[in-house]
Amino acid sequence: MNKRYPLDLQFFAGEKTEKATPQKRQESKRKGQVAKSAEIPAALIMFGGILLLYFAGGWMLDRLLTVFRIHFSQYISWELTEASIQTLFEQMTVYAFVMMAPILVIALILGIAGNYVQIGVLFTAEPLKMKLDRLDPVQGAKRIFSVRALVELAKSLLKIAIIGTAAFLVLWLEKSELFLLSQKSIGESLSFIGSLVLKMGLAASLLLMGLAVLDYLYQKYEFEKNIRMSKQDIKDEFKKAEGDPLIKSKIKERQRQMSMNRMIQDLPKADVLITNPTHYAIAIQYDAETMEAPIVIAMGKDHLALKIKEKAKELGIVMMENRPLARALYQQVEVGDSVPEDLFIAVAEVLAYIYRLKGKIG
Repeated sequence: MNKRYPLDLQFFAGEKTEKATPQKRQESKRKGQVAKSAEIPAALIMFGGILLLYFAGGWMLDRLLTVFRIHFSQYISWELTEASIQTLFEQMTVYAFVMMAPILVIALILGIAGNYVQIGVLFTAEPLKMKLDRLDPVQGAKRIFSVRALVELAKSLLKIAIIGTAAFLVLWLEKSELFLLSQKSIGESLSFIGSLVLKMGLAASLLLMGLAVLDYLYQKYEFEKNIRMSKQDIKDEFKKAEGDPLIKSKIKERQRQMSMNRMIQDLPKADVLITNPTHYAIAIQYDAETMEAPIVIAMGKDHLALKIKEKAKELGIVMMENRPLARALYQQVEVGDSVPEDLFIAVAEVLAYIYRLKGKIG
């Protein structure tokens, strides 16, 4: 049991039970992996097309009848030549475009709107990239017989059932008028059938919009399930974002080592080493001809201070104990900085004493 326990922990650590982090969601969005239902744009386009036919159907019918009138009154008498056929084709193309343009514009606007309300603005070419695993027949068979494929099949059958039900209900409610069509004129019959088709389309589109909302909720559930992360994934992502603590500690250690090496190299330029005497060590350099104020060229605390003092002894640098000054310099100044004004007098007194001492030695 004890030998299997770490494997059990590893198994549970690999389970994807945690919600995706914002970084994971952004990465999925960049790859084009989002919660999106294709039924919402389709339902909106169908609904918009039905409304367009309701409000602009009369205009479109007039345009269509105009085309037929021109055909049977003008085009029928034309001599068939290369030029006349070209002219006929160009005019028919213009008429067809004028009639279809409103439908195309509505479909484009509602198609964009249907995707925008789900995922916002997203431009990515990631889904278009060639992936060899898509050519794998085994993976293809798994996709065909997967749960998602069964859901799509059920959704398609449900759409057929919804459209059939909507059509049946509208026809059933208007059955009394349908039986009287034989007593009406052709114009009245066509008008009634047109209104009947619009009612069936409107009812079907409203029912399909309800199905689209349910499909979106399902797609969102599937998306959230697919982007779940394990505890180990979250730890790895945190390490990647913040940096591996072991690597960061090594980098900091390397930086400290480089900083110490630079200070040791600059230490021979020091005029005096001010100590605590055990906790702090601050090396001061001053050249009256080139410097406006003394500069700290090396400093350290505890272990580093001990190394600086050992090196200073080897170089013969004068060390002077001044606990308040050493502590103040360590807290207020960085290596390479000039001595601040509030400590300048104290440092100047130390330097003056060192110069007098060196003069006596000389």
